[in-house]
Order: sequence, then structure tokens, then C-alpha cells
Amino acid sequence: MNSPALDINNLSFRYSGRETPEAFTLSVPALKLEPGAQMLLAATSGKGKSTLLSLIAGLMEPQSGSIAIAGQNIHALQGAARDKFRGQHIGMIFQTFNLLHGFSALENIMAALMFSDVPAKEHANRAGVLLNSLGIERIKAEVGTLSAGQQQRVAVARAVACGPALVLADEPTASLDPENAAIAMELIQKTCREKNAALLCVSHDPAMWGRFEVKQNL
Repeated sequence: MNSPALDINNLSFRYSGRETPEAFTLSVPALKLEPGAQMLLAATSGKGKSTLLSLIAGLMEPQSGSIAIAGQNIHALQGAARDKFRGQHIGMIFQTFNLLHGFSALENIMAALMFSDVPAKEHANRAGVLLNSLGIERIKAEVGTLSAGQQQRVAVARAVACGPALVLADEPTASLDPENAAIAMELIQKTCREKNAALLCVSHDPAMWGRFEVKQNL
């Protein structure tokens, strides 16, 4: 029996910084996503959406609780081992795309494949096939010359390049107009289904609510 793609238990995070007048506390008693499942977490700004995704990705440390990705407690890993695990098992899609500017679409995907077990000599072909399947024909174009919609497609390709168990999407359509936002979300959800990657999307956009069967407020 496969382990859940994501399994959170008794997660607690507390942050109090100088720029924050009051301590911020995030508490998630339980959250589970099976392989291939898709969930929307809806919340207004400041409720901890991005913080939760950073905790799941192992970019921040919780005060207590556990986060398991495909059966592995990510916070039990340290340093390079955690980075490698993240690269292989977690895909991330950001509202600002966070692509490597100065590099081509192809090179952006090849950079992601460095974390995979795919032999290096196959990276270029694998990346090209993936980009073409997502409608990117100018695979050698510098990403800064691509439209916002095309950059979103490159970001999706990068997120699934290593065959992750889980894709985290942080306000993935915030930089797009409504028409392109709908197209981008259809692409993200369709691609995750095809790759059998679980999808956890966080957003404050009411238009997202109807796109997910599983949804809850944070």
C-alpha cells in the first residue's frame, strides 16, 4: 500500500518578529493527501498559506508535529539530504514563477532534472519532450522573452519534471488575467493528474473554489 503523498500531524509553528506586532501562530492538527489527490486551501492574506507550504517543503522548521512526504518525515532529513529529497519528491509552483532568468526554458527544466535519477545525458531530451507536451515550442528561448502564460507553462513543467509525489502551488495564477488564470489552472490540474502527483494549492481567489472537489479553509 502506497504511503500518503502528504501526511501532517499536530503541526505547530509560531513566529514573532520585530516587524510583527503580535506573534503569528499556525496550527494544523491533521492534513492528508493520497497520491494523485487535489486539495485547495483557501485563506485571506496573512493567514499562513505560504508559511505552511514552506514548512511542508522543509524550508522552515516547525515547533512541533510531523510532515511526511511519501512516507518520509522531511524534517528528519538535514542539509543536502533534505535538498535532494525536496528536489526529487516535491514540485513547487509560485505566483511569480521563480524561473532562472538568463537561462532558456530548456535549461530551467534541465536544472530541475539534476535532482532526479535520470542520467545526465538524457536531461535535454527529457526536458524538451516535457516542454513540448505543455505547449512550449521555443524551448531554447530565454524565459524572460516568453509571455506570462508561457512562463507559467515552464513553471509547471519544472514542477513535475522529476515525477514528484506532491506539487505545492502558492497562488499560482495571481500574476495572470482571469482568462489565462483559468487556462493555467486547468493545465496544472491536468498535468498533476497525468503524473499522479498530489496537488496542494493555496489561494485567496474565490474563482478557485469551484475547481476543486476537496477544499477547506485555513
